[in-house]
This record gives sequence, structure tokens and C-alpha cells, in this order.
Amino acid sequence: MRKEEFLKELEKRLMGLPKDEIDSRLSFYSEMIDDRVEDGKTEEEAILDLGGTDEAVRQIVNDTKFVSLVKNKIKPKRRISGFEVLLLIIGFPLWFPLLIVFGVLLLVAYLLLWILVIVTYSVEFVILSASAASFIRFFMEYVNDHTFDQAAIAVGLLSAGVGLLFLFLCAGATKASFKITKNILFSIKNKLIGGAK
Repeated sequence: MRKEEFLKELEKRLMGLPKDEIDSRLSFYSEMIDDRVEDGKTEEEAILDLGGTDEAVRQIVNDTKFVSLVKNKIKPKRRISGFEVLLLIIGFPLWFPLLIVFGVLLLVAYLLLWILVIVTYSVEFVILSASAASFIRFFMEYVNDHTFDQAAIAVGLLSAGVGLLFLFLCAGATKASFKITKNILFSIKNKLIGGAK
């Protein structure tokens, strides 16, 4: 792929961005290709170095702020006619509750993702509390009666072991939730930019 083809493809895939942002990104990648060509590479090698259009779009999507994308999308491209305003007002009792329901469903879906993490850490806390309570009971009986309660120490050690193993599940659930959240945000940004191929 030559430089001009790369830049045209990149411009086409960034149509959701504001014009000045697209121009800025295109000049950045044009300069990057020119720098590599000056270092003795061909245009094709320079583009392969950059990872092609897919990698460039992925990098741009990651670097673009979500707020600026939404602001650009909701900014009206033309004036709203009086008839459209009238339809919005008359339809308000229908579309506004539906919009609220949709927003609440999205929020609930997102919260369910993190409830798994909260539940795993709650179970971890209970297991470690049981372990601590068993050790406290053992030491209290040993101080008071000088008796060695094998059951209390066994329960304490077993709970501590299970708690340590369960900690791996907590860490895995947290990492998975962060990864899913990041992928969802990336997908939304990619759709807003129009970078999906």
C-alpha cells in the first residue's frame, strides 16, 4: 500500500471525527511515513512499520476522548425545522420514558458486570473473617485455660488457605471486568468514529 492509498483509507475510516481532527491525524501519519522514507525505507515498509490502517485507527480510537466524540455526534449538522420541534414536543410522552428505560437497562447491565466483583470480594472478606475469628478463639482459650483447641486452629488454617485461593478468583474477576469495560468503551468509540471495517 502506498502513502496516498493509506491516507485515503485512513480518512475514510475516521469520518466520525471533526474535520480538523481528521486533518491533524492525517498530517501526523503523513509525517511519520515521510520520516521513515527519509531513513531509507520504502513507503510500503513505512506503512507496515506503522501497522497499517487497522493499527492506526485502533490507536486513534484509543487516543480520542469519549466526551469529544459524543459532543461532535450530538452537535446538530443543520437547523431543526419547526415541524420537527413540534413532533419532538408531541412525542415527548412516548420517547422520553423509552429513553429513560434504555438508559436504566444499560446502567443495570454495567452494574451487573461489577456486582460479580463485589460479591467475590465479599465472600473473600467472610472467609478471611472466619479464619481470623478461629485464630482469635484459639488464642483466647490458650491464654485463659492453657488448652490447645485443635479444631479452632484447623478451621483457621483451612479458612486462611481457602481465602488465599479465593483471592485469585477475585483478581481474575476484577481483571475480566476491567477488560470487558475497556472493550465496550472501545467498541462504542469505534462506532462513533466510524473506524469499523
